[in-house]
Amino acid sequence: MQATARLSEYQDWITITFLLCFGLLVLARVAFPQRFEEFISLLNSGKFIAFKGKENKAFHGFNIILFSVQAIAVSLFIFLGYRYFFETDLHSIVLFIRILTGYTCLILLKAGVEKIIGNIFDIDERIDYYIFQKLSYRNFISIFLLFACLFLVYSMEVTGLSLRIIALTAVLANAFSMFIIYRRNQSALSVNWFYFILYICALEIAPYIILYKLITI
Repeated sequence: MQATARLSEYQDWITITFLLCFGLLVLARVAFPQRFEEFISLLNSGKFIAFKGKENKAFHGFNIILFSVQAIAVSLFIFLGYRYFFETDLHSIVLFIRILTGYTCLILLKAGVEKIIGNIFDIDERIDYYIFQKLSYRNFISIFLLFACLFLVYSMEVTGLSLRIIALTAVLANAFSMFIIYRRNQSALSVNWFYFILYICALEIAPYIILYKLITI
């Protein structure tokens, strides 16, 4: 009976979290119908990146709504993985909020650093376009991650294999999107592979290691 009670508590707040994400997606669809239609075709069309990116509005209302979905979806997946692989005395929702807060602060801090770099080297417009592309691709990937979490929670038992497969798929998709962004912006930003890989290590990999350390404190 005790185990059943904990499961009920776990499912209650996580169901509300899923409903919140789907509510945000509906809001994005209703408030920005044209943007949403172009966004969902991102996988087979570069129209959204090509046309909306010219506005240099990485933090447009549409992107902010989808970033909220991204933050929740990624944090939820990290939460499921952490609960499976590690023991913790933290209450489930406290752990999730801690992960969500850390991830959100991490992404915003990275964007701030990139904006500062753009300002220092007088390439603000190019950096804004770069942030827009990266945010758009990751928002797109996070929707699939959200449905993967939905599948894990309600359709099957969470296993190490399923978590690893989903994580590997998300990492590969993100790596592929970064490759596309690099190829699209190589001439504009005048960077080579060495500096691009250095950037990946400094601002794309290291912060997640820091996030993991903060969660495990």
